[in-house]
Amino acid sequence: MRRALELAERGPARGVNPRVGCVILSPDGDVLAEGWHRGAGTAHAEVDALSKLAPGAARGATAVVTLEPCNHVGRTGPCAQALVDAGVARVVYAVDDPGRHSAGGSRTLEQAGVDVSRGVLADEVEGFLEDWLFATRERRPRVTLKWASSLDGRVGAADGTSRWITGREARADVHRRRASADAIAVGMGTVLADDPALTARDDDGALLDDQPVPVVFGVRAIPAGAAVLRHPLEPITLAGADLADDLEQLQRRGIRSLFVEGGPTLASAVLAAGLVDELLVYLAPAVIGGPLTAIGDIGVATIAEAQRFHFTDLVRLGDDVLVVARPGTAAHPDTPTRERV
Repeated sequence: MRRALELAERGPARGVNPRVGCVILSPDGDVLAEGWHRGAGTAHAEVDALSKLAPGAARGATAVVTLEPCNHVGRTGPCAQALVDAGVARVVYAVDDPGRHSAGGSRTLEQAGVDVSRGVLADEVEGFLEDWLFATRERRPRVTLKWASSLDGRVGAADGTSRWITGREARADVHRRRASADAIAVGMGTVLADDPALTARDDDGALLDDQPVPVVFGVRAIPAGAAVLRHPLEPITLAGADLADDLEQLQRRGIRSLFVEGGPTLASAVLAAGLVDELLVYLAPAVIGGPLTAIGDIGVATIAEAQRFHFTDLVRLGDDVLVVARPGTAAHPDTPTRERV
């Protein structure tokens, strides 16, 4: 299974489909073939491995796969049926496929008399496929909400100036996290006020190899000269009136993780809608005061209604501190709080 996981890592990390690896073993335990999925429209891992064998060579073999073989016809045929047709006697996989249309391959295999074993290295594969599994199960991307503020929660001074609240190390950390996300989102108000490029850049301002897809929420058109229109990837525009529906649209387009950067209107909206899965709060050792707060009204009328988060990381970045938090009042056993300040 670990070899199958190594093979899965060769596939594309972004897109609609998951990264999957497959190893086919002879009845004696020898490796007959290996395969992995190379992206939408290409052979799935199981079919890729089977294609390297002569007809009949997989009869009686064991297929070890990181994800439950699919059970639907998309751009390619169902992998479960392909394994049955090849005469595979046993299938071992790590994680059930949560897809609305693709799940159920194990049932097809068992009905055909194939021996099925589930859950091998499930935790490792769950971690590897975390964003894809979340997006598939929840029908929306995992949402990370980020802001940078003073100690008193201000994102700018009364005259509107906001650059730079945090220092170089914090800004570099933001760009690394942008690069790891599938998409980055702001509201139209931020586009009009700040003209952000929404790119991921290194310390010298050069574009990083991995770039998030820019997403702009709002009904107004992006101005013709806006920096976001010079982004290497074409921006996606969404009205923002129904955030849950908008996020579902993004998931259908292969967006598994969404990095929400601003401004306060959009940040408040995703919090109020209960759509935040992780908070990244960069705190500068400054007190500003005034009206420009990171978050506005999110519908909390009394302290008992406060949205509660638990800290999962505290990181010192130069003079600044990054606070990472996830919803809930107690830390999950598998995400212990790490203090590095």
